[in-house]
Amino acid sequence: MVVAPPNPARSEKPEPIELPVIDLSADRSEVSKLIVKACEQYGFFKAVHHGVSDDVIAAMEEEGLGFFTKPVCEKQRAGPAGPFGYGIKSIGFNGDSGEVEYLLLHTNPSSISQLSHTISDDPKKFSSAVSGYIEAVKRLACEILDLMAQGLGVHDPSLLSNMIRDVDSDSMFRLNHYPPSSFHTPPPPHRATTTTEIGFGEHTDPQILTILRSNDVGGLQICVAGGTWVPVTPDPTAFCINVGDVLQAMTNGRFMSVRHRALTNGYKYRMSMAYFGAPPPHAWLSVPPELVTPYRPLLYRPFTWAEYKKASYSLRLGDSRLQLFLK
Repeated sequence: MVVAPPNPARSEKPEPIELPVIDLSADRSEVSKLIVKACEQYGFFKAVHHGVSDDVIAAMEEEGLGFFTKPVCEKQRAGPAGPFGYGIKSIGFNGDSGEVEYLLLHTNPSSISQLSHTISDDPKKFSSAVSGYIEAVKRLACEILDLMAQGLGVHDPSLLSNMIRDVDSDSMFRLNHYPPSSFHTPPPPHRATTTTEIGFGEHTDPQILTILRSNDVGGLQICVAGGTWVPVTPDPTAFCINVGDVLQAMTNGRFMSVRHRALTNGYKYRMSMAYFGAPPPHAWLSVPPELVTPYRPLLYRPFTWAEYKKASYSLRLGDSRLQLFLK
């Protein structure tokens, strides 16, 4: 099982971790078991045959990269992120920073449309690409959450997915752009590139579920038992799925919301696209009765997403939030 300690130790020379790769087109009952096992053991897995079209992905990547290659003065028209819009190096409200520039958007269509006028020279094209991508990964997230509920034996298979289907869902979409950490001559082909600078510091995702995609450049690392940071092998054909804090709480600790971080690559840019599926602000988040037993008593008290989000915003990236909600 992957463990996420509060203060991870340094990793000396980590080997890449091969996360479970789950084919979503396989037998549904078998897929649900594999997802549950991956979320219990790793908190992460890769999904292939996910149903998100290459055209939808390519359109979003084109718009994202088109924005990040603009001059800084043009990008700053979309900022500062408060929290939505363009941000650079400064992350959140509590002093966290990293070698990253980003766009953070709420998934509400009217919010996307409004911000697109400060982001793109062709707002309709940008808004269309973002909305199309969000709808596709939202469907994927709902499918995965339904499979999780089935695998956990929850009576209502739509219990989890209904929270992000809700019209008041507080889901978000984030584009992160990590510049190369070195602008010198690339190393010879036989030498590996290095990833040394912190792009986005260690944290867990507070929401329910994250659907992550990046270009074929390494940088993502997760914290495993003993506090070692291990890199995740990039795979441009797959989506990387990870458990958020809310899902750890709602599964009564069976699923793990694991600490992770992103490093810059030595000689290549990295762009990642993350959909954070979240409940409506006033949704009541509690453990389904099927997941509470004499052998696994209730770990977390019920809370609302608004309450948890407020706690998240009051802390730094690396701080532990779930312990504030222990029963």
